[in-house]
Amino acid sequence: MNEILSSKNEMVKKGQIVDATEKYFASNAKTIDFDGTVTNDKSGMLTKMQGFAGAIANVNGITLHHTSLNGNVSFSEFTFDFDMKDGSNILWHEVIRSVWENGKIVEEQYFKS
Repeated sequence: MNEILSSKNEMVKKGQIVDATEKYFASNAKTIDFDGTVTNDKSGMLTKMQGFAGAIANVNGITLHHTSLNGNVSFSEFTFDFDMKDGSNILWHEVIRSVWENGKIVEEQYFKS
C-alpha cells in the first residue's frame, strides 16, 4: 500500500492530477471537496479534474509536505500554487484523506489547512 500511495503522490507532485485520477480511482469513488462539492463516481471526478486542469495557465509549485497511512486510510498534505487562465492565482494548503480498497481509492475528501 505504501508503494501505491507514493506512486499516486508522485503523479500529483508532477501535476498529473487527471492521470492520477484515472489510474487510482475506483469506478464508484466518491469525493467531497472542502466547499461541499461532491462527486459520486470516477467519471464525475475525471470531468471535474479535466476542467480544473484545463483552466491552469501555469503550475508555480506542488509540494508534498507529509503523508501518513493507517490501514486503508491515507493522508497527504500538499501545497498547490497555480496561475489560472482567468488571471487569478490559487494557493491551497490542503490535506487529502483517501480511503483505499484493493489498491483503488473509493473515497477521497479534501480539507483546507
